[in-house]
Amino acid sequence: MKLVHLYLNFPGNTREAFTYYEGVFGTKILFAQTFGETDFAGPVPDSARDKIMHIQLPITESVHLMGSDSVPGMGGDLVVGNNFHVTLVAENKEEADGVFQKLSEGGKVAMPLANAPWGPYFGMCQDKFGVNWMVSMEHPA
Repeated sequence: MKLVHLYLNFPGNTREAFTYYEGVFGTKILFAQTFGETDFAGPVPDSARDKIMHIQLPITESVHLMGSDSVPGMGGDLVVGNNFHVTLVAENKEEADGVFQKLSEGGKVAMPLANAPWGPYFGMCQDKFGVNWMVSMEHPA
């Protein structure tokens, strides 16, 4: 595996949380995009247009904290305890496919591995122990 990141979901206060984390870790947000700024999220309710779809903050050079707002009707309901994912960044497609297949065995696939509209090869699953995983590569397969 090339990298491992932590991905957090919030009930609408992601921007506030990540601004706080900037101060905690002394680093700066690298990327932030709202649901309203995407063209692939489909119809976005007005109440969600300014909510964070994806944000990224480095903690160290190789460990990043990432997150998004959990928007009702646009994914699963947020429950404290299921509001995080361990994110694996694979070196290549074979590694991504292999680890995703093993992690999802006996669990649930939330989003099959595929080239995502925003760029990278990406998928999400929950393993048989209830741990949420995101598997990706930096570029499309």
